[in-house]
Amino acid sequence: MIDVQRLRILRAVAEHGSFNKAAGALRLTPSAVSQHIAALERGLGHRVAVRSTRGITLTEPGRLLVETAETISAELDQVRHAIDRITSRRPRVAVATFVSGGRHLLPRALARFVAAHPEVELTVLEAEPEEAVPMVRRGAADLALTYHFDGPLPLGPGAALDWLPLMEDPLSLVLPRGHRFAERASIGLAELAADRWVLGCLKTEAYLRRYADRAGFDLRVAASTTDYFFAQSLVAAGVGVALIPHVSLEPAGSGGAEAVAVVPVEPPRPARHIGVVTPRLRHPHPHARALTEALTEATAR
Repeated sequence: MIDVQRLRILRAVAEHGSFNKAAGALRLTPSAVSQHIAALERGLGHRVAVRSTRGITLTEPGRLLVETAETISAELDQVRHAIDRITSRRPRVAVATFVSGGRHLLPRALARFVAAHPEVELTVLEAEPEEAVPMVRRGAADLALTYHFDGPLPLGPGAALDWLPLMEDPLSLVLPRGHRFAERASIGLAELAADRWVLGCLKTEAYLRRYADRAGFDLRVAASTTDYFFAQSLVAAGVGVALIPHVSLEPAGSGGAEAVAVVPVEPPRPARHIGVVTPRLRHPHPHARALTEALTEATAR
C-alpha cells in the first residue's frame, strides 16, 4: 500500500528539485526525506527518483506518482472544504470569476440563484484562469467562471476537474471614431500593421504578437493595461486601437461606447472560449450545481 505522507514528500522533491530543499519546505531533515523516498521505492518495487549533480530527476513511475499525489491532495482539500460547509450554520458557495465575466455574465446568474436560494452565503473571488482553476482544484472555490483561447482546456494534467463550455466570446477591433477603418464591415489584422495598439490583457497581447510574427510586421504598442474597459477609454482618447472580447465591450448607449467604433475581425475570427470549471466529485455540491445551471441560462440569453 502506498503511504500518502510519502507521496506528499515525493511531490515536494519534484517541486523543489532536491532532497535538501524539499526537507526545508517540509521541515524535515534531508536524511528523513531520503528514508521516506527509499521506503516508497521498496514498497513500489521501482525507482522513483534519480540523484545527479544537477539535482533530482523523476523516473516514469515517479512522475505518475506525483500526478496521483496532486490529485489526492486536491481531493483531500475539497473534502476539508466540504466538511466546513456541512458544519457551517449557513450553506456557502464560493465562485471564482474573471473580471469581464464577473461584470457582464455573473450578475444575471446570481440574481436568479439568490432568488431561488436566499439562505446561501455567496463569496465571489476575482481571478484569472491560471489562478481560478487551482482554486477549484484545492477546494478554495466551488466553481470557476473562466476562459481559454486556443489550445487545451486550462485544467492541468491529471486534474479531477470538469469543463462545461458556455459560449464563444469573439474578439473585435475597437477603433477611435475618426479612424480610417471605422466604417468598415470587417478588418484583417494585417491591415493595422502601421497602427499603434492599446493592450487590455496579457493573453490578447500574446495572440497579437504571434499573429504579427506570422504576418511579418512589428507590433507597435502605445499602452499596456490589464483592464479591457480602461483600454477602451484609451482608444476613445485616440491613443491607439485595441482587440477586445465581446463581453468586455462597453454596453451600447454608454459614453465610452459612443466614442469608439467596434469592427469584427475578418475570419478566422479569434475568440475566447468561456466555460465553468467544477471539481469531479462523487457527491457534487448541490448549490454549486444550481449556480452552474444559472450561469448556463444566463449565457444562453
